[in-house]
Formats: sequence, structure tokens, C-alpha cells
Amino acid sequence: MKRALFTILSALMLAIPAHAVLKEKDLKQTLSVLRVELGSYHREQKKQMKLFKQENEQVRRNMFSIMQRSNQNALMLYSQKPDYVFDLTYACHEATDQYQDFRTKAIPLRTLSENLSAEIERYDSLIVSLQSMARITLDDSALVDRNVCLTLATSIRNTLVENQEQLQQYNKYYENTEYKLKTLNDYANLRYNEIQSNIFRNGGENYFMILSRLGSNVNRTAMTVSEKYRPVKEQDSQWDVRMIVGLFMIIVFYALLAAVLNFVVIRYLTPKRFRSKSFMAKRSCITMATATITFAIILGIIQTTIEQNFIIMASNLLVEYAWLLGVILISLLLRVDGTQIKSAFRIYAPLISMGFIVISFRIILIPNELVNLLFPPILLLCSVWQWWVIRKNNENIPNSDMFYAYASLVVFLISVGCSWAGYTLLSVQILIWWIMQLTCILTITCFSEWMKSYAERHQLEKKPITKTWFYQLVYKVVLPIMGLLSVLLSIYWAADVFNLSDLTWQIFTTHFVDAENFKLSLYNISVVIGLWFLFSYISKLLRESLRLYLLNRGIDTSASRNIMGRNIIQLVVWGAWLLISLAILRVSNTWLVVISGGLSTGVGFALKDILENIYYGISLMAGRIKQNDWIEIDGTIGKVTNINYTSTMVESLYGEVIGYQNSQLFAKNYKNLTRNHGYVLALVPFGVAYGSNIDFVQQIVQDAVTKLHHPWMDNSKQVKVVFTEFADSSINMKLIAWVDAVKKIYVVSEIMETIYNTLNEHDIEIPFPQRDIHIKGEGMENEKSFK
Repeated sequence: MKRALFTILSALMLAIPAHAVLKEKDLKQTLSVLRVELGSYHREQKKQMKLFKQENEQVRRNMFSIMQRSNQNALMLYSQKPDYVFDLTYACHEATDQYQDFRTKAIPLRTLSENLSAEIERYDSLIVSLQSMARITLDDSALVDRNVCLTLATSIRNTLVENQEQLQQYNKYYENTEYKLKTLNDYANLRYNEIQSNIFRNGGENYFMILSRLGSNVNRTAMTVSEKYRPVKEQDSQWDVRMIVGLFMIIVFYALLAAVLNFVVIRYLTPKRFRSKSFMAKRSCITMATATITFAIILGIIQTTIEQNFIIMASNLLVEYAWLLGVILISLLLRVDGTQIKSAFRIYAPLISMGFIVISFRIILIPNELVNLLFPPILLLCSVWQWWVIRKNNENIPNSDMFYAYASLVVFLISVGCSWAGYTLLSVQILIWWIMQLTCILTITCFSEWMKSYAERHQLEKKPITKTWFYQLVYKVVLPIMGLLSVLLSIYWAADVFNLSDLTWQIFTTHFVDAENFKLSLYNISVVIGLWFLFSYISKLLRESLRLYLLNRGIDTSASRNIMGRNIIQLVVWGAWLLISLAILRVSNTWLVVISGGLSTGVGFALKDILENIYYGISLMAGRIKQNDWIEIDGTIGKVTNINYTSTMVESLYGEVIGYQNSQLFAKNYKNLTRNHGYVLALVPFGVAYGSNIDFVQQIVQDAVTKLHHPWMDNSKQVKVVFTEFADSSINMKLIAWVDAVKKIYVVSEIMETIYNTLNEHDIEIPFPQRDIHIKGEGMENEKSFK
């Protein structure tokens, strides 16, 4: 079909119009330019026609090949018996796969034909226009140009008609093939639905009923097996039992060859320097792991070199099984030490064996009756085996593997219950789903453990995000998304055992909520959750980058700016995630507008105070206040510990934590004590007796306080004593000094102590209020006076 597409596009190129002529000096010059243009296009058209004719036969063969394959799929699909589920699902898968492939590579032949019709009509009009020109209006040169243009236009037009007829013929074949493939696809989907109903709803006879008529069931099954696997001597078939057995034996031979080669290499050819104690303890597991990988590579080579339908189908299934076995073995090699590895492998052995049995059933296309007869007792035996290995090895394996072992036992028991109740195919689905899910879990766990050990070795937790962004991307985004997708993939692969993968994908993408303004499916839910991990990582990356940027710049307001920037980043990132999620869930914009319009008024009134606080919070975080600033509000001094959009937390000097709404700080005119330089002006009052030498007092006090050189004082600014008032008992003064805003009470105390000692040392009186009291007694001649 790719060659067909190329050829059809070549035909479309033939329909590309020549360059249009514009208004020239006169008609003669216009005809001359048109002649040149038509001649150039005619030559190009001849070259394209040669290529078109060369590819024409290949296009025809491709179309016929598609038609033959559709006929082959029709015969295969319509001839399948309902009891042969594996055969039937294989035929359905081939039919639906061809239809999907055909639709994917669809070619717009009808559109191309319509484009050619428009070109033909244009050239018809051009030819009519050239033919209707009056000869008397043309000189000899213009007449020659007119005749040449007419000949070229007629030739081009005839070529376009020929191409259109060819396209119409191809379009007829194409539409007939599409109709037939669609009919096959619809029939296959109908049979898929029947198979799905038989697996999940209808079931069959329970195994107790089968055992009650064991003899007749065995005879009927023997007849079915004999009929299905009876060699066809009259005709060679790729699916003849002799061919299947022969090819299966070839695959077994290559499996044994891979095992022997790796056994010899690991046991005898490995250099001694690699034969450590740990290597020797894990040697058997290493041999099995390398043999599995080698076998998978051999299968890949066989699949690409041998074009045989059975080989392709069997190789695909065995490669999936090799991946399962290889993941289990490699995971054990990386996570479990040598003393535990054998016990750990034993607890997975029943599941590995059961997986191989199911894959073998699928490869040889075993009939339903034989599955119903053999599978329930095999499941029961494997369940007992699983319980026995757990009991024998539960003390010698890691806790995670022990959990997986018990989970496998639960799955075994559920499968046994389903199979004995008559839902044998459902039990197969459940078992294969768990095998695939466990494989995904072990793959992700193995990779996660390796990344953890890598991070510990390189101490990535202590490094900035600029050096660990890729590790964080893989660990925080890729691994969680892999875990999320593993659920869908395990279900998809389990369904692929019955060739129900197309139906499963259809279930994943079907909207189980299909409203006009909202659509929900398993697929878009998974995409939204996956995007949540991605946007969470982006948010963290941007927030950490902003924090490092502000920290490196050393901005005083870096803490508050970091908070504001972090909130803005979260708003933008999560807002983008929400919009993308709404688009994925196909939430109608009209619906959102109606809902938001109805809620806007009520929400606006309800959020009035909150929005006001957010506004003031943004103003505060822009630089007015930052974390660790000391502020004073309502006489309370405290340190700002946190600022957010609605409130500010302050830890007071007395230890209380006080929360203020951001609007309160503006309403009460707070004081930022550390905004400028961290010092405030302290005024320390004192007084001396009348008659004291003012200049001397000022000088000795200034000198004494200056000599303190207190670390909590701004020593760059001069200490000054000023005369303030004539009081009743003293001459009052104030000492002016710049002190630490937070330690003000301690500094003022030491300054007052220094003033007191200095005045005492110089015998300067510090007056205090005194009153004269006169007592007059009745009959007393003299009065007594007391001070």
C-alpha cells in the first residue's frame, strides 16, 4: 500500500495546474507566455507519466494482494467451529487486524478523482477559449502560438482524463475491498462478543458434572482431538499437525541449544576471576537467565527469516514468555543473595510452569473440550504446589517475594474456583493476567531498586535539583507511569492469548460515561493520572530551581519571594494540568461557562474576605515583610515565621505563636523593626540635681556608654546626651543610642546601669521627689516639722 500511495500522489502531481498567466501588454504577448507555461508543464507531465506507468502494475498487484488476503481471511473466519476458541480468536484477530491496517493506510482516491475532474473542466474551458478566438484578430506569430497552446492543452487534458479513469478503477477496487474487510471486521467483532460472553458470563459445565460423565467426556474429547490433529495427506497446509509438531520440535531444539550453550559457557568457560562466592551461589540462576535471553534472540531471528504463520505466532508468544522468565530470574539475581536465590526461585516455579502450559495450549491451538477436561486439575495441582513451596521456603526469602508468593496463591485459588465452576477460559485469563502483572511489577521493582542503590552510591539526595533532574524524572515520573500502564498492559497481554487484544483496546477506549458535556474511559483516566505525575515533577523542578536561584543571588527578601514564586508556579502548573485534563475528558466549554457563571456571584461574596487577604498577602510577600523579620503590632513584638496568601504567623518574645490575617496588619499599621538595618533608636531618661555641671554630666555619661562597645549597639553612630527639661526635683536628660531592635530591653538595662554607676562614681546626686510635712497639734504651742 505504500507503493500505491506513492503512485497515487504521483497522479495527483500530474493534476497540478500550470502557472497562470496574468494580464500582459497585449493578447500576442499573453499567448506567447501561455505557450511557454503549457510547454513546460507538458514536458513535466510526460516524465511523470513514465513513472506512473512503471508503478501502475505494482499498484494493481498490491490491490489484488489485499483482496486475496481478505478472501483468505474470510474463508478462515467463516469455517471456524465455535468450540475451537483459540482457532476462532486467531481468525478474528487476522480479520480485524487487516481492516485496521487498511483503514490506517487509507488513500483519498475519491478526493483525488474530484480534483482531477476540476482540472479537466479547467482545461476544457481553456480549449474552448482558444478555439473561439477570431483568426482575423491574430497576426501570424500569435496564430502559431494559439495553435501550439491548443495542441498542448488538448494533450494535457487527455492525459488527465486517462489518469482519472485509472483512479476511478482503483477507487472501485478500493471501495469493494473496504466493504468486504468491514463485513469481515463486523463479523469478527460479533464472534469476539460471543467469546467474551462465554468467558465472563455464560461459562460451561462445572467440573463436577464433567467428572460425573467422565467416560463420555473423554471419548468425545478424544474424537475432537483426533479430528483436529488428523494429518491431511491430500493437501499441504502450514497448520497441518505434522507441520506444527515439526516446527514445535525445531523450537524445542533451539531452546535446548540455548540452554546447553549457556551452561557450557557459564560453568566451564567463565574466567576464574569472575567466579566469586556470590557468582558460584547464583550460577544456576545466571545460566537460566542467559539461556532465556539467548533463546529469545534466536526466536527473533527465526521470526524475521522464516515466513511461516505458525512460526510467527509461536515466536511472538514464546518471546513474551521468555520476557516473563527473564524478568523473574534477573530480578532475583539483583535483589536476592546467594543463600536465598534457590528458595526464591522455587516460589515462582508453579507460576512459571503454569504460564508455560497456557502458552503451549495457545501455540498448538488446543480445543475447548480438552481445555475443560485438563485445565481444572492442573490448576488444582499447581495451587497445592504453590502452597507447599510457600510453606517450605517462607523463612528464607525476602518479604516482597513472600508477598508476591501469597498473592500468586490467592490468584491460583480464584482460578481453581472459576475453572471448577465451569468458567475455565476465565480462569485462564485471570492466571495470565497475574503472570503478566507480576512480570511488570518485578520489572519496575528491579529498576527501582537499582535506581535507589545508584542514588545512595552517588548521594543524589544531597545534591541540588540541577544535578539530579534526570534521576528525579525517571524515578518520580517514568516509574509511576510504568506502574500505572502495567495494569492496562497486563490486561491487554492476557487478552492477547485469546487474540482479544483489539477488543480489549476497544474496551479501554470506550466511554463508560458518555454524556454530552463529559466523557470518561479507562484510557483517558490513565492519561490524566499519568499527566498528574508529570506535572507534579515539573512543579517540584521549577520550585527548587527558583529557591536555588534566589538563594544564590542572596536577596534579603528571598524567603518571601520564594513563597510567592512557589505559589505562582503551583497555580500555573496545576492550572495547566487542569485545563489539559478537562480537554482530555472532553468537558464542554459551554458547560464550564454556565456552571462558573452561576457560581461566580455567590462565590464572589463568599470569598470577599479571602480575596482581600490574598491581595494583601501578595503585597506582603513582594517585599514588605519577609520571614524572620521582627515586627511590632498592637504593642506585641515578635518574629515572622510564615507568610501565606491569607495570614501571617508571628512568634512573640514571650513564646506565643500569633496568627494575623493579612488585612489586619495593614489596618493596624504594623512596624517592621528589622526592615532597614535591624537597629532602633533607644531614648534612656535620667536626671541630676540642680546645681550639677551639665556639660560635665553629659560628657562623662557619653564616654561611659561609648566605652561599652556593646555588640548589640550600632557603634558606628555616636551616643549623645541631650537636655530635655527642668523638672520639679531634677534636671532631666535623655541618652540617645541605636540598639538592636530585638535585644533592646537588654541593651537599655545595661545602659541604665552604666549611667547609674558613672554618676555615683563622680558623686553626682540623682535626686528623687521629696516633700515637707508640717504637723499642727491642738493646744501645742510649737509645731513640728518632718521631711
